[in-house]
Amino acid sequence: MAVETVRALRREGHDAFVATTDADGPSRLDVPHGTVVEWQGVPIVAFPLGGGERFKWSAALARWLREAVASVDVVDIHAIFSHSSIAAASAARRAGVPFVVRPHGALDPWSLGRKALRKRLLLRVAVRRMLEDAACVQYTTAAEMEAASRALPWLGRGRVVPIGISDQAFGTPERRATRPYVLTLSRLDAKKSLELLIDAFHDAGVEGWRLVIAGDGPGDYVDSLRSRAAAGPAARRIEFVGWVDGERKRQLLRGASLLASPSAQENFGLSVAEAMAVGVPVLVTPGVNLAQEIEAARAGWVVARELSTLTLTLRSICRDDDERERRGAAARALAERFRWSTCVKPLIDLYDAVRAGAPVHA
Repeated sequence: MAVETVRALRREGHDAFVATTDADGPSRLDVPHGTVVEWQGVPIVAFPLGGGERFKWSAALARWLREAVASVDVVDIHAIFSHSSIAAASAARRAGVPFVVRPHGALDPWSLGRKALRKRLLLRVAVRRMLEDAACVQYTTAAEMEAASRALPWLGRGRVVPIGISDQAFGTPERRATRPYVLTLSRLDAKKSLELLIDAFHDAGVEGWRLVIAGDGPGDYVDSLRSRAAAGPAARRIEFVGWVDGERKRQLLRGASLLASPSAQENFGLSVAEAMAVGVPVLVTPGVNLAQEIEAARAGWVVARELSTLTLTLRSICRDDDERERRGAAARALAERFRWSTCVKPLIDLYDAVRAGAPVHA
């Protein structure tokens, strides 16, 4: 998301770049260290990871930040429970440069409850100070901000600026696949509640429909999902297609009749927004923080994260072509609010306010 943000800012004439570790999931970015290079069309400077991927420890990045931050106007820190984020906040504080923090859902009560001891320790040692010293905490939805405020009542200076969707993600709604399918598109992780979706698809009994699961994750978890899919009556109609991006991802989205995201927690839900951008209605649970907007626009269905409700709703959706069509059109209209060309303007306004020391409350 940092890369997309920088791309959108540069299109508007702003000099922006990404400073990061070379972490790229379980692998490493194939770029030189400590020098600005172009990666995916934007300038980045990367530094070697010095420990585990989760904490993003990089002494080299921290040293570079201490020197480099003084030359910028605003620092935008993505994520919070990592060494790279704490180092960026420390460098900005020392240089007197204002900084914005984007938690990306990390302050949701559900997220704070995962590895809770580690996070409480980090909050006490460094993260609370980072949040309190930030010129603004930027959320991607109102629901994300509300959840964070409930979890940490001392938080302040919040503003909502949605994540943007690239123009490439939009398109005229196309003819759906001959064999209709429900698509889920995400990292395969326990919080996504894909076990629940697989069980609901088995129980819904919607002959002729497929469930397409796109994404990848830890091998043992993916194996458990495959076993679950193979154990029910819809086994032959559940497909695992692995990680997809680029044109393959766009084809899957455009061919879907429904996108399902029954996640326990999702601060925005990029695949949800991308599905809506091509006129695909969505089925989400309240843990997806776009749920309020989806429900208000009737751009899909918002249901409790429990099996019987999900099963009944899925069955009803698959049997009602006209309602899917109506909600797909509403989804396409809602997605227009999240084009980068629209979202980048309030982001620039936020940076301008932060640089000027103006109030930045929501």
